[in-house]
Amino acid sequence: MQDTDILAYVRAAAQVVDLPLTPERAQVVAMHFARTVAIARVLEQAPLAPEQELAEIYRPAPFPAEDAA
Repeated sequence: MQDTDILAYVRAAAQVVDLPLTPERAQVVAMHFARTVAIARVLEQAPLAPEQELAEIYRPAPFPAEDAA
């Protein structure tokens, strides 16, 4: 993703949720988002087995059944 693509994404996302952003604030948000993208790309390269993935380990408790009365 290029910096111009990230800035365009931030502006479009803000517009969709009706969030007013000044051009300066949009630049700051885009900068932080670009950092997040860079971190995610590094983490995607980490070799993890399924048992090491917390999302694979987590199992929510079964929802309590309603009494059929």
